[in-house]
Amino acid sequence: MKIIILGAGQVGSTLAQNLASEANDVTLVDTDSQHLQDLQDRLDLRTVVGRATHPPVLMRAGADDADLMIAVTNSDEVNMIACQVGYTLFHTPTRIARVRAPEYLAYPQLFSPDALPIDVLISPEQLVTQYVKRLIEHPGALQVLDFAGGKVRMVAVRAYYGGPLVGQALRTLREHMPHVQTRVAALFRRGQPIIPEGDTVIEAGDEVFFLAARKNIRAVMSELRRVDRPVKRIMLAGGGNIGKRLAQALETRYQVKLIERSAVRARAISEELNRTIVLLGDAADEELLLEENIENTDVFCALTNDDEANILAGMLAKRRGARMVMSLINRPAYVDLVQGSEDIDIAISPQQATIGTLLAHVRRGDVVMVHSLRRGAAEAIEAVAHGDSRTSKVVGRRIEDIPLPQGTTIGCLVRGDEVIMGHHDKVIESEDHVILFLVDKRRIPDVERLFQVGVTFI
Repeated sequence: MKIIILGAGQVGSTLAQNLASEANDVTLVDTDSQHLQDLQDRLDLRTVVGRATHPPVLMRAGADDADLMIAVTNSDEVNMIACQVGYTLFHTPTRIARVRAPEYLAYPQLFSPDALPIDVLISPEQLVTQYVKRLIEHPGALQVLDFAGGKVRMVAVRAYYGGPLVGQALRTLREHMPHVQTRVAALFRRGQPIIPEGDTVIEAGDEVFFLAARKNIRAVMSELRRVDRPVKRIMLAGGGNIGKRLAQALETRYQVKLIERSAVRARAISEELNRTIVLLGDAADEELLLEENIENTDVFCALTNDDEANILAGMLAKRRGARMVMSLINRPAYVDLVQGSEDIDIAISPQQATIGTLLAHVRRGDVVMVHSLRRGAAEAIEAVAHGDSRTSKVVGRRIEDIPLPQGTTIGCLVRGDEVIMGHHDKVIESEDHVILFLVDKRRIPDVERLFQVGVTFI
């Protein structure tokens, strides 16, 4: 696929790295020539220096025969105009834009084909807010991902000593929970993937990815670890776009406090929020945290735009008694450094949250959802099966007869409103949503080919 990425910031660079490693023809456009040179030295891609909205720059980037344009510069306006130029002058088939300002997002009619012709809108703040909200709903989870419109969730948890299933083979899961449909899609032990079989024994410390219907998540988690008590008190550090959005999403169900260091910003958001207590101060101020009963706080989220401040505030909150700590971290190296450490339970990467949404539009075959897992090392895909037994490599076949690439497992099928676990004897039907887990991203083209329909299918 021929792809133009406009903007070489954190999201643009991470996306370019993901796509270039999958044999796509990627061109990256940015105004910073030195940064582009550094990326070109490391990655297999073309770079063009210039403004993303200028037609001659897009022409040099190959917009006249590009399949996809992804505008992820730091400016909403540049992203929107670049998509307009791509549509009007170059007829680029698919245009994706990152738009952050809620003032634009509140008017969806702006983004219709006869207004601003943007096919897919991406708001990182919205994606991160939804991501954190799901983690708060499932205390103890490392990752919570939705598939099939929320009918199925994939949850990652760390197995603990004392969990009923720890030290047991996976096949005993059905004996423990005869009335609950669930399936372990993957295991990571000391950072290495293990393909789960019936006789695989779960060890304490394993990172377990399981699939279940939304209503059964808590029951399955209780088999792998002590279930944390439900969340009541939440403290947010940082009143930026993400902090404010998250407070709005949580304040009707939880007791929320928000710490903001700018007096002007604190006053503005206190007028917009209804039930959140807005505090003026520094989240790394130990006295302030103790004053606000940090030891009784269930979840502390550090959400400022400064990675170091988020890490330090998170560490301080944990050491002073916060039960669960999440920190928003942009730099991938920092994410790997702190994820799962004693002080910070979950490192939230906006890039990984955003990239999954973008990848769904790059995958061939009818791929409707992609989630990047373990900081991009693995991937979960939701693909729709089409055709019949003559035109499709998966329809009408039992799961055990499908030539899945090595390291790939089918977790479950969603057929209408029914969730069917991906046991070896299940037969895939046309229009089934198939949830797959890949521990090796190099196998993605093989999975895409499985779900592409032959030429005889009309």
